[in-house]
Amino acid sequence: MIKRKLKNTIISYLKKFPAVALLGPRQSGKTTLAKTFSTSYYDLEVEQEKLRLDLQWDEITQSDHLIILDEAQSYPEIFPRIRSAIDNRRDKMGRFMILGSVSPGLMIQVSEFLTGRIAICELSPFYIDEVKRNGLDNLWLVGGFPDGGILKRDSFPLWQKNYLDLLAMRDLPQWGLPATPQVTQRLFRMLAVSNGNVWNASQIGKSMGLSYHTVNSYLNYLEQTYLIRRLQPFHANIRKRLVKSPKVYWRDTGLLHSLQGVNSSDDLIVQPWVGFSWEGFVIEQILICLEVQGTHYEAYFFRTNDGYELDLLLILNGKKWAFEIKLSGSPGRDELDRLKNAAEMVGANRKVLISRTRREIEGADVVSTNLYGVLRLLQGKNRK
Repeated sequence: MIKRKLKNTIISYLKKFPAVALLGPRQSGKTTLAKTFSTSYYDLEVEQEKLRLDLQWDEITQSDHLIILDEAQSYPEIFPRIRSAIDNRRDKMGRFMILGSVSPGLMIQVSEFLTGRIAICELSPFYIDEVKRNGLDNLWLVGGFPDGGILKRDSFPLWQKNYLDLLAMRDLPQWGLPATPQVTQRLFRMLAVSNGNVWNASQIGKSMGLSYHTVNSYLNYLEQTYLIRRLQPFHANIRKRLVKSPKVYWRDTGLLHSLQGVNSSDDLIVQPWVGFSWEGFVIEQILICLEVQGTHYEAYFFRTNDGYELDLLLILNGKKWAFEIKLSGSPGRDELDRLKNAAEMVGANRKVLISRTRREIEGADVVSTNLYGVLRLLQGKNRK
């Protein structure tokens, strides 16, 4: 079994809080990880499991065993009971682990009943530090879902297609998305075409025969179910017009590539949109790295109307990190100069040019490196 990097953060939180919420997309490995902590497990999407929990409630809440409640958003009545159980033994930490695939349904209950009693963790599919031996390009191609091909290559892209079909036909309607499966699947394809671009709800809505309000509401669902990442623009007080709409990325590139009909690395590298795919992949790997460390961050992009741009702007410990992401293996001075110019506009403290280079060059506040080098920077003492 591959050890998940988030495990140490969860252990730390279980020592400090009565409950931990472990959130993330379906099939990302939440249940497998949770069961390494305890065998007291209940799947709250199953009626028999709800009944078993009800019958055993008094017994299990008096024990010192960690209780795992999976898909807790399916049983909202349990949250006031969890609060009561926690408050009856307020000094006891690490009592409940709550798993969920839908952040809005779960977080409404968490904020109402468990504020101050619970820590939040997000488990993404595998990221590069967990599956290095499987290859960076393989992870980029097939994505990080454990069953999606990263561990068994021939699962891709059929697994991704079935995953998205089931979400469109069953899960998203159950979670409240008011769209037919056909409309949802069409939106998936439109979002694949728009990956890495500035979001234009009016244009997407027009092509689908929907209002931009409706399209934006649908996008909210996909973001809240961990399919899509909406990267907000950074607003700086400069004498230039700034792009004010977010950029939208598929969080898992395997899902993106299956929607685009890509079956192999050879197919991927010749696509006109391959740079956007690589950019989104790198951004996601960076943000997952910060999540598994339990590091608080703010993430943005920056773009002016006259072409100055940062693919990613992170605020860490009050410092601004500016990133430019290139698919090239040998970035030139022009890329570095553009990074410096844009970074100066936002007052960035560190400037990082990410490419596929094998050579790392580091100056006083500028680094040219690859993805592995960036993750080392964010994990080590240079983060301060």
